[in-house]
Amino acid sequence: DHAKKWDSIKVFEDFFNEREKKIKEKNDLEKIKLIKISKGFNKTESGLLYKITNKNNKESPKTGDTVKVHYKGKLLDDTVFDSSYKRNQPFEFSIGLGQVIKGWDEGILLLGKGDKAQFIIPSHLAYGESGAGGVIPPNATLIFDIELI
Repeated sequence: DHAKKWDSIKVFEDFFNEREKKIKEKNDLEKIKLIKISKGFNKTESGLLYKITNKNNKESPKTGDTVKVHYKGKLLDDTVFDSSYKRNQPFEFSIGLGQVIKGWDEGILLLGKGDKAQFIIPSHLAYGESGAGGVIPPNATLIFDIELI
């Protein structure tokens, strides 16, 4: 008798609607947090948010230059997913050649040698819908404390 009352379509719709509601609530909370943490940041045309926290007025790198950076990366919920500081190993890459996420390629060009900054990188300038390495979820906004060495 219980099986006859089972309405699989309604169960599916209820599940789907509840899931959509939870996603919307999560997105709304993330937007509110983003507004709070990005006060005082500059925004580029692409949507990269940045704040230079220590400016040395030294020469900025150019596309194609090889640079070394120290960084700490975290998610909006403050989960740290990677840190070169923790490994005591700066990361080296060539700017503008697609070796790093777009937000880094763009943001590093805004810095001079020795500058420290914080980047808030929207998903489309980071890992997008695919996320990364099982650590960064799909559509994640990333926050980096970064130092151009």
